[in-house]
Amino acid sequence: MQLHLKKYVLPLKHTFSISRESHDFQDTLIVSLTKDGKIGYGEATSNPYYQITVERMMAEIERIKNEIESFDFKTPQEFHQFLTEKELSNFAICALDLAAHDLYGKLLEKPLYEIWGTKPEPYPITNYTIGLAEIDTMVAKMRERPWPIYKIKLGTDNDVNIVKELRKHTNAVFRIDANCAWTAEETIYNAPQLKDLGVEFLEQPLKADDWEGMERVMHKSVLPIIADESCIVEADVEKCALHFNGINIKLTKCGGLTPALRMLKKARDLGLKTMVGCMTESTVGISAIAQLLPQLDYVDMDGALLLKQDIAEGIKIEEGGNVVFPDLPGSGITLK
Repeated sequence: MQLHLKKYVLPLKHTFSISRESHDFQDTLIVSLTKDGKIGYGEATSNPYYQITVERMMAEIERIKNEIESFDFKTPQEFHQFLTEKELSNFAICALDLAAHDLYGKLLEKPLYEIWGTKPEPYPITNYTIGLAEIDTMVAKMRERPWPIYKIKLGTDNDVNIVKELRKHTNAVFRIDANCAWTAEETIYNAPQLKDLGVEFLEQPLKADDWEGMERVMHKSVLPIIADESCIVEADVEKCALHFNGINIKLTKCGGLTPALRMLKKARDLGLKTMVGCMTESTVGISAIAQLLPQLDYVDMDGALLLKQDIAEGIKIEEGGNVVFPDLPGSGITLK
């Protein structure tokens, strides 16, 4: 195989803020793997919360470039196993794993969802994320993109009032993501009010390691709770089953599609709701997520919609959330 790495700086349409950070650009790594004239593309974005930079990922991958290019590639699963033995971060493994899956599908001339024995319809509609900001700014973002489901980023002392104000401007379903900013008491207190305001579920209200608090929330919250920062890798799924109603898998955090597929199966076996989320990826990463749609209850794959300028073509998300799958096999990705 031939390996190629390239860093991109993706400009966002608007400043994106959550409870712990704000940014106007998203750094991302695009990996391409080439074999027999076919090119597979993968992606992983930088993330300050997990201390991941594009430069770090590139250095990790460059260190084993010769081994990657000489690897006898047959399946993404075998390739992923090889990568896990090389002490790479999960983010770097994700970029390579996504490229391997896209390449594999293109070599077989089939989309990934078909290889996995699923059909693309029906599928859950992605939410559209409204970052934390002044209320007028949040309302303006909703008006700019009318959508059936909004994920609202919160984490202030005035969160319920923010939702009350937003509710005046739309009948859309709300999902709330506090990104670890609440306590158990706040969550239990806020939940009934938010339920009355048309909120579907709460995503990761407590700090990732506050398992005692999450146990109290699980017994007393009137809204379902979805794990995000508490569910990073495969080993976390079983523990989350005792403290959450569902899990939100991020491909970058778990190490790509290979472990994500196992995590989804485990979650379903444990009776958990399944969700996959994005990390403001371009259409490269979003197209990989889209292959999992038939296996999901919820999805957050609006990353490319938040960009001022995209770098790839693949799946398209039309206004209102309808997904158009590309004619290309694999994840269906081409770089612009």
